[in-house]
Amino acid sequence: MTKSEKTKLFIIEKAAALFNRKGYNGTSMSDIMEATGLSKGGIYGNFKRDGLDKNGVKDEIAIAAFQHAVEQVYEAIRERTSVIEHTLDKLKAVVYFYRERVLNPPVEGGCPIQNSAIESDDMLPVLREKVQSALAEWERRITRTLEKGIEKGEVKADVDKQEFATLFIGTLEGGILLARAQNSIKPFEVMSKQLLWMIENLSPNK
Repeated sequence: MTKSEKTKLFIIEKAAALFNRKGYNGTSMSDIMEATGLSKGGIYGNFKRDGLDKNGVKDEIAIAAFQHAVEQVYEAIRERTSVIEHTLDKLKAVVYFYRERVLNPPVEGGCPIQNSAIESDDMLPVLREKVQSALAEWERRITRTLEKGIEKGEVKADVDKQEFATLFIGTLEGGILLARAQNSIKPFEVMSKQLLWMIENLSPNK
């Protein structure tokens, strides 16, 4: 990695926590300068492209920061599930991961997908596209996990994979929202019980 690449990654890492905690509109270029200790020129030099004004640079940083934050969460989950063999245990491990981290998330500020989805209305169409892509990737990972489980005989062959993925993500995100709004793990525990029941009922023996 070159010095320029390291500097750019450093900016993205610092900006990821800022955007996730304060939101796009609540984060200014001055905030990024303060967090990184870099001058405006130092930041622009790593992100500015021909034809981009200062808002365009901020957009570019926000998108990179969002993608970095999502990857941080994915990596933490991969580390947790990669050592687990059984399909249902893998899915349960994701639930346990969020239950443990719901009030102490791997990315400061909470779930980046949820935070960005709430803010990325029609005023931020590019960021909304990234949120949609992140959700689609999450759904793909779940459906692929179920496909492998079916192949191994660990999951019912007739399960609606897409429907389950939607319910899984929606229940998790709903639990996260309620837990953080109430600053209590109890709402997530209620939702996680439902998720664990759903996972258990994927077994061919049920």
